[in-house]
Amino acid sequence: MQLSPLLRRGLWLEYATLGWNIVGTGVVLTAAVQAGSAALAGFGLDSAIEIFASVVVVWQLTGVERGREALALRLIGAAFIALAVYVFAQSAWTLLAGVHPAPSPLGIVWLVVTCVAMLLLAWGKLLTGRQLGNPVLTTEARVTLIDAALAGAVLAGIGLNALFGWWWADPLAGLVIVYYGLTEGRAAWVHAAA
Repeated sequence: MQLSPLLRRGLWLEYATLGWNIVGTGVVLTAAVQAGSAALAGFGLDSAIEIFASVVVVWQLTGVERGREALALRLIGAAFIALAVYVFAQSAWTLLAGVHPAPSPLGIVWLVVTCVAMLLLAWGKLLTGRQLGNPVLTTEARVTLIDAALAGAVLAGIGLNALFGWWWADPLAGLVIVYYGLTEGRAAWVHAAA
């Protein structure tokens, strides 16, 4: 099957996102365990969902059919709702139990670099998705953009903990992920039903 240059670019952007998030999931979850950070754990799980979303988009791009598009959007939506439920439970437990996460230099460095990488990937996906007229790729571009924003929110939470000892900023940053997960999950389901 001969792929158009735009389709090849869309696939390349998804493969780049996949590679980044495969490495990032390991880095962030390691940092989360070391620091006891709900926010980093949530971001690590978000990276795992980004891997899933990228695989779904690759699957959809390699066989563009209306049935695949709706199923792809539902799968991505369900994954984000599951993320929101997990991070809410983890953040609530951390806040109620008064668990004080440790500072995470590894987490801070990775989040800064991730912000930049995700902004560049989101921009490329948005342009390519619009040129292809592909709602799955443009939806996933928003997910990648919000991933950059989440990295910034988590960075703020763990940064405030590292700088000022504000342990509660870490699980509160995790709640940003809850809002995002529910919002994106719902939007994907609504778009799939349209």
